[in-house]
Amino acid sequence: MQKNRKLTAWGINVLLLVSSSFLFALSQPGFLFPTGLPLFAYFIFIPLFLLVRRISFKTSFLWGGFYGMLNYCIFSYWLWGFHPLAMYIVALEYFCYYMLTIPLLKAADILFPRFSYIVQWLIWVAYEYIKTLGFLGFSYGLVGYSQWKWTPIIQIASIFGVWGVSALVCFPSAWIAGAIKEHCTEPVRCWFSGFWAFARHERVAAVLWCCCMIGSLIFGVAVQQSAHQELSTARIALIQPNSDPWVGGIEAYKKDLKTLKSLSQQAITENPGLALVVWPETAFIPRIAWHYQYREDRELFELVHELLTYVNEQSVPFLIGNDDAVRDLTNGESLDRADYNAALLFRPKENVLPPNPERYRKMHLVPFTEHFPYRSIFPFVYDALIANDTHFWEKGTEPVVFSVNGLDFSVPICFEDTFGYITRRFARHGAKLLINMSNDAWAKSTACQYQHLSMAVFRAVETRLPMVRATASGQTAAISPYGYITAMLPPFTEAFLCTDVPILQEQSQTLYTYWGDVLGIFITLLAVCLLIIGFVRAILRKGKTHEKNR
Repeated sequence: MQKNRKLTAWGINVLLLVSSSFLFALSQPGFLFPTGLPLFAYFIFIPLFLLVRRISFKTSFLWGGFYGMLNYCIFSYWLWGFHPLAMYIVALEYFCYYMLTIPLLKAADILFPRFSYIVQWLIWVAYEYIKTLGFLGFSYGLVGYSQWKWTPIIQIASIFGVWGVSALVCFPSAWIAGAIKEHCTEPVRCWFSGFWAFARHERVAAVLWCCCMIGSLIFGVAVQQSAHQELSTARIALIQPNSDPWVGGIEAYKKDLKTLKSLSQQAITENPGLALVVWPETAFIPRIAWHYQYREDRELFELVHELLTYVNEQSVPFLIGNDDAVRDLTNGESLDRADYNAALLFRPKENVLPPNPERYRKMHLVPFTEHFPYRSIFPFVYDALIANDTHFWEKGTEPVVFSVNGLDFSVPICFEDTFGYITRRFARHGAKLLINMSNDAWAKSTACQYQHLSMAVFRAVETRLPMVRATASGQTAAISPYGYITAMLPPFTEAFLCTDVPILQEQSQTLYTYWGDVLGIFITLLAVCLLIIGFVRAILRKGKTHEKNR
């Protein structure tokens, strides 16, 4: 009988873990619902917080590890197409993250019997902030991003960043789980028996959340209604070649260039007066400046020359994603290269022949697949990455602002538009337009591309800057400063999108641009302080109990 009870309890725990993982995945863009089900996000952590109550502190480490691994294997399943090691690395990374986070949630449950739901809520938002930091920083899966299509709600990102939206969305899960969990170790039919008593005791917190939600909606509607101001515009052509990034060789490069030229020429012909033509990240793979200068490979030089001749004959500037290679001067007279993932701005008749483009070099590289700075510490990891055909880049350092035809813009490259601090730097340096160039074609997944788009929407709202995205296969789109998708191409098609972007007269001055991720930092510090207070109080109580028993 005892064995059956343990087996039943274990089965319920597994069901809670799996259901929370699936609800998490369904709330975000995924394989079943390409744009996600944002309403689910308000309830996805109820099973998790109930699981935390049911398990012991000792076993919480293992339960947490498996929860994290399952979460990201379901949510980011498309990583299997990115790199042979990518899914294993992310699964291990999130096994470790949750192996630390779930025990902290359990500690909050033990240390704060009445108000554990508040501390757990703070811990979760703090975890979301911390996981975006450093070399392993990965913004995919923040619960706030699930709201990307509900534009009234996300307007508070212009004040608090995505952290404000995450805090708003996470709270109902914590509160409802708090109302249920007092009886969640009993048979399932008893779980809700204390719900209304809890609701009466904790009604102030619920009312405050309702006020915050209503206030956010009112603010969102108000700022969107005030957005209708007449501004002069400039038309930009965004090229989507639908190229396969893993197909190399001179013939593939020729085919890609032919497609890019054809789409660009059609856009230019049909739209006189274009201000700019934008090609995606590494749209043209041969290193333009390097092959033109050193001419090690005649075929590649001729292809580069064909590209430059075409661009120089046009009447519109071109922004092209390319590997910007320079000689590594640390190696004397050798032709060793330092490679940068870059955006190159070519102005016909000015800096095309010989090529001397204006440059922006990607500052935040993708961990493991674009950048691994720990070769001396983990040589076996570095060797495994190299053996699996990884191409490393050098990091850029300057948040460049380009100026052309009345547009002052910066170019977050691919992964960079998933981090608010980067677009904030661009805005503070004077950018009045964000042009993202991306290549997510490797994933062969619409869900992956929508997940990326959902984060880009927040970058526009946070900075109140219009954003356009030129991608290899999707989602090529135009985003208003208020998060609306004003135009978008179908994914996985050869096409171009010509869109009018507003020419802002003044620099963006949102509160987020001014103070950045201060809410994420504040919540993290508050969660840490509360946990320390809880541990100290528990130790003191244990000491007093020990003294009484002597």
